[in-house]
Parts: sequence; C-alpha cells; structure tokens
Amino acid sequence: MLKDFLKKKKRYATIPSERAKQEVPEGLMTKCPSCRTIMYTKELKNNLHVCDSCGHHFRMTAYERFDSLFDEGSFVEFDKNMIGENPLNFPTYEEKLEADRKKTELNEAIVTGKGTINGYGAVVAVMDPRFRMGSMGSVVGEKIMRAVEQSIEMGVPFILFSASGGARMQEGVLSLMQMAKTSAALEKLSRQGGLFISVMTHPTTGGVSASFASLGDYNFAEPKALIGFAGRRIIEQTIRQELPDDFQTAEFLLKHGQLDRVVSRLEMKELLTTILDIHAS
Repeated sequence: MLKDFLKKKKRYATIPSERAKQEVPEGLMTKCPSCRTIMYTKELKNNLHVCDSCGHHFRMTAYERFDSLFDEGSFVEFDKNMIGENPLNFPTYEEKLEADRKKTELNEAIVTGKGTINGYGAVVAVMDPRFRMGSMGSVVGEKIMRAVEQSIEMGVPFILFSASGGARMQEGVLSLMQMAKTSAALEKLSRQGGLFISVMTHPTTGGVSASFASLGDYNFAEPKALIGFAGRRIIEQTIRQELPDDFQTAEFLLKHGQLDRVVSRLEMKELLTTILDIHAS
C-alpha cells in the first residue's frame, strides 16, 4: 500500500519537444513587465497596448498612435520623405541612421500629419522612440515647426505626443537650436490664437522636456511616464540629497503642478474630443 501511495505522489516535468516549440508562433504572447500577466499580443494591441490587469502602458509606434486617434481614412502625413544628414561628420552616424530606417521603416524620430478626431480637425505630431531613442535632431525640429505652421494655416489645434531621450548628441549645437526653433513656432501659434495640446509619454526627457513638450495650453501625460531634464543620479550627486521614489514620474509632476492631468491612453481620444469641442468656435 505504501508503494502504491508513493507512486501516486510522483510528479514528472515534461520538457517540450523542439517540434512543440516551433508550433507556437513567435510573438503570440506578451508578458507585462509590471504585473507579470501573460496575455495574447493581439488582445494587447486591440487594447491600445495597455495591460488589462494593471494598466501598464506599453510603447506604441507613431502610426499605431495615429490609428488610435484619427477617424478612419482621414490621416494625411506631412514631410514623410524628409531625411537627416550628418552635418558634423560624426563617426558612424550615417550608418546608425540607415540602420534605424530599416528597423523602424521610418525616416526620422517623428511623424506629423493632419486628420480628424471624431470629426474635429487637428494637426498631430508623434515622436517614435524606436528611432534613435526619439532624440531631437534638426529634422525633428524642422518637422515640428512645419506642422505648427500647417496648424496656423488650417486654423486647427496642434497636438504633440512626445517620447524622447533629449537632444541628439551627434548633431551637437544644431540639435540644441531646435529647442529655440520649436518654441518660437509655438509662440507664433499662441499669438495667432491657436491651441496646443502636449501629451508626454514614456520617456520625455532632456531638451525635449525643457522646450516644446512643456509649452502646451494643456499639458497631459500617460500614467507612470518618466518626465524630466537631467537623470536621477546626476541630480542626486548635484544636490547631495536622496530623491523620492516617484521622482520624475507623471504622477509626481501632477502633484507638484507641472501637469494638468495624467490620462490613460484608453481615455485619450475622448478627452481630446471634449477639448476640441470646447475650442471649436
């Protein structure tokens, strides 16, 4: 009887065969880095890349962002073929740009265009961190300026979704000049009575957070987005103090008056529609 009892208690680990592994398509499932929930990738995409269990916001590509906002068939892209060069002859910079173009199928770290959001016209710019970590080079600044000018000409609001590591080091001072260039364009929009809505996503740092990303008539952010200028370690070494755990998060900035609201991606289109409706006149 004891032998029979021990036999029943035995447990065996089954190792999947190579064939079984191959039968599961790559990318079918995605694990949430926050709550560790495993979900179907297709369901995650249908939920705008937001974890249904904990609300963690995964990264979105620029075109996925446009699809989530614009009415079907209304999107028209601006300056798609604008490509940056290597003005300072920085070593291997051209090769890195070309590698990012192949990897992302984008020509630069930002996509701009016009369309309608529930019937309301808008010009929208979306930064894509897959391309050079969304860093701000000359082309990024130029495309933002042109998008703002389109917004003024069309008489519609300008909406910008930022996601950036800051100024692009390979373009040196030319990259830093984009801070003034884009800020001047937004000042012109403001003088013309235009509306600028800034939405900061994870991460929005460096020269981008210190310039156009913080100049909105409305400044929003997605939950738990990293937003700040200098890195945490640099600040702590400078002020010789330990910073709070939630420092430079969207929630921290909201609490200290630097944001108007932290908005879930699932509520973004509805909120933008309400604001566009208010300002439609």
